Amino acid sequence: MVEARTLAELPEDWSSALAVVAHPDDMEYGASCAVARWTAQGKTVRYLLATRGEAGIDGLPPDQAGPLREQEQWAACAAVGVDELEFLEHPDGVIHDAMRLRREVAAAIRRHRPDVVISGNHREIFGPGIFNMADHRVVGLAVLDAVRDAANRWVFTDLIDADGGQLEPWGGVRFTAISGSPQATHAVDITDSLDAGVASLQAHAAYLEGLGGDAPAPADMLRMFAGFGASRFGGRLCTTFEVIGLPFSFDDLDGGPPDQTETGSDSRP
Repeated sequence: MVEARTLAELPEDWSSALAVVAHPDDMEYGASCAVARWTAQGKTVRYLLATRGEAGIDGLPPDQAGPLREQEQWAACAAVGVDELEFLEHPDGVIHDAMRLRREVAAAIRRHRPDVVISGNHREIFGPGIFNMADHRVVGLAVLDAVRDAANRWVFTDLIDADGGQLEPWGGVRFTAISGSPQATHAVDITDSLDAGVASLQAHAAYLEGLGGDAPAPADMLRMFAGFGASRFGGRLCTTFEVIGLPFSFDDLDGGPPDQTETGSDSRP
């Protein structure tokens, strides 16, 4: 049996982050607890959502659910110190135009110039035996691509700002932090910010009611999630992230560096 690796402290020597997820409530299942910690430190965190979540409440038509879930997301943002929220108008449940999404996220990265990008799990598996939904996978991969796109001046060359000026490339994203990933590498201590995260999830009252009575209460659910990584993080309640984009180290590989002589590989990406 392979022993689970200790989770590293997520670096916090940065000033601004852009969080990009598929739906209202996606940030509130753990990531918002970390956001509350960061905004309390004086960091700026902005939210960019691909949809308004209009297909997320079974008993409510999309034309009613969309505006309601937008209001709930604003309340969730306020609970954790986020005051900038934007929606991209992709169709909830059937996000399919990945190129448009990459373009829009790249534009947002160039416009806001964040140090860190946050997104949701893009992996096929959400948890043991749970297949991750398509919107999460499409948005997560588009975000990872858009971080690279934003830094390349020859990709999406016609992006402009609100004044009609060209958006300059931005290669200053230090890393992308993927919340809810089954391949977590880092964690954030949320002992002091868990309650704010719970309040942010509770703000999605209509959505939570639509899930039915079997779902755990927000406080119980988030405390349970925060405990999942505790054994790998010194016993502390935490939000876990898979971090992509930090400087590569061969120490991160179980078997050490690959033998490039035998494989014929080189160091190019």
